[in-house]
Amino acid sequence: MSTLDVSRWQFGITTVYHFIFVPLTIGLAPLIAIMQTAWVITGKEHWYRLTKFFGKLFLINFAIGVATGIVQEFQFGMNWSEYSRFVGDIFGAPLALEALIAFFLESTFIGLWIFGWTRLPKLVHLATIWIVAIGVNLSAYFIIAANSFMQHPVGAKFNPETKRAELDSIWTLLTNNTTVAAFPHVVAGAFLTAGTFVAGIAGWFMVRNARSGDAAKLDEAEVMWRPVARLGLWVVAASIVVVAITGDIQGKLMFEQQPMKMASAESLCHTETDPDFSILTVGTHNNCDSVEHVLEVPYVLPFLAEGQFSGVTLQGVEDLQRSYVEDFGPGNYRPNLFVTYWSFRAMIGLLAGSVLLLLAGFWLTRGGRVPDKRWFSWLSLIAIPTPFLANSAGWVFTEMGRQPWVVVPNPTGDKTIRMTVAQGVSEHATATVVFSLVVFTLLYGALAVVWFYLMHRYTVVGPEPGPSASDDQSGPDDDGGGGRHRAEPVEPLSFAY
Repeated sequence: MSTLDVSRWQFGITTVYHFIFVPLTIGLAPLIAIMQTAWVITGKEHWYRLTKFFGKLFLINFAIGVATGIVQEFQFGMNWSEYSRFVGDIFGAPLALEALIAFFLESTFIGLWIFGWTRLPKLVHLATIWIVAIGVNLSAYFIIAANSFMQHPVGAKFNPETKRAELDSIWTLLTNNTTVAAFPHVVAGAFLTAGTFVAGIAGWFMVRNARSGDAAKLDEAEVMWRPVARLGLWVVAASIVVVAITGDIQGKLMFEQQPMKMASAESLCHTETDPDFSILTVGTHNNCDSVEHVLEVPYVLPFLAEGQFSGVTLQGVEDLQRSYVEDFGPGNYRPNLFVTYWSFRAMIGLLAGSVLLLLAGFWLTRGGRVPDKRWFSWLSLIAIPTPFLANSAGWVFTEMGRQPWVVVPNPTGDKTIRMTVAQGVSEHATATVVFSLVVFTLLYGALAVVWFYLMHRYTVVGPEPGPSASDDQSGPDDDGGGGRHRAEPVEPLSFAY
C-alpha cells in the first residue's frame, strides 16, 4: 500500500474508534444532570444513587474519549500536513474555539463536579454538571463546524499569491447551513445512544431484581430502575423523531451540495427520474453496472432529494464522473460505492435495536409494572450497542461518501477552494506511517479492553448505597454553612475511581 492508503487507514481507524465514545459523552451528560436535578428537587435517595452510578460510567467513557481525541487533532499536522497548510487558517478556527471555550468548560467543571460533592453548595454543585452538559454539546458544535467546511466550504477565499485558502468570515463559517443541519442530527444520535444505554442497563437490572425473589430488590426495581428506564425510553422516543427529521433535512442538502454522495448512497449508476430506493442489492457495486437491485421501495429517493414523490431527476455516478472530469480534470471522482451504499443502510437499519427496546420497554413497564421476562433482559443488553454502531456507520457514510475529496468543491461558491485526499497527505515514508498505524491499533485495542472491563465491572456492581439519614446531604454543614452537602463517610475521590 502507498503512504496515502496507510494514512487513510490510520485516520479511519482512529476516527471510528474515537467516535465510539463521543455520542455517549454528549448524550449522557445531560441525562446525569437531569437525574441530579431530580434528586435536588425531590430529595429521593434513588436519584442520588443513579446520578453517581451513571456518573461513574460517564467518567470512564469521557476519559478514554479525551485521550483518543487528542490523537485525532495531531494527525492533521502529521499525516495531513498539506491539507493543514492549505486550509489550516479556516479549519483551525473552530478547533481552537472548541479547545478554548468548550473543552475549558468540560475539563474545569467536570473536576468541580467530581470533587465537589462534599465541598460545594448543593445548587452550585448541580450547576457544574449542567455546565459540563452544555460544554460537551458546545464542543460538538465546533467540531461539526470544522467538518462541515470539508463538506461545504464557506466563509473562505482563495489567495492566489500564497495558494492557500484564507478565512473570510468566521460567522459564515460557524453558521454554515451544513453545520446547522448536521449538529441537531448528531446530537439527536447522541441522545439516542445515551437513552438506549440508560434504558438498556435499567431494563437488565429490573429483570434481574424481579427474578431474584428478594423483596428488597423488587422494591428497588420498582422505585429506582423503572423510573430511570422510563426516562431513557422517553429520550429514545424523542431522539428517533429528531433523527428522522434532521436526517431528511441533511438528505436534501446532500442532494444540492454533494450529488455524487447521493448517487453513491443508492449505487445509482445512470441518471434516472424517480428511481426506487433499494433495500437489498446484489453485486460488487464498484463495478457499477454489475449491481442488481433485488428489493426496492418507490417514492423514497425523490422525497429524500427534494421533498416530493415524483418528478425528481437524480444524476447517476457515471454521469457525474464525466462532468467532474470536465470541471476538475482527469481523475476518479467516484467514492467506494460498496462502503457508501451499505454504511447508509447500516446507519438506518441499526436503529431497529433502539426501536424494539422502546416498544417492548414501554409496554412491559406500563401501569407501574416491572418486567420479569428473561428475553427482555437480553433485548436490553443487545440494544445497547446498536446506536453506537449506527452512529459510526453514519460517520463512515459521511466521510467515505465525499471521497476522493477532503474539501468538496462548493457547487454554488468558490470552486478553487477544493482538495482531494491525495493532495492533502504528508510526504512521509510508507514504513513510518505503517509503524504508527500498528502502534495506534494495538494501543487502541488495549484501551478498548480496559474500557469494556471498567464499564462492565462498575455496571454489574450497580449503584452504591445512598447516604444514611444521619448523613443527609440536603442539610447544612456542621459549621453552619447552610446549603452545602454534608460530609460523606466515604472518601470522595472514590467516585472517580
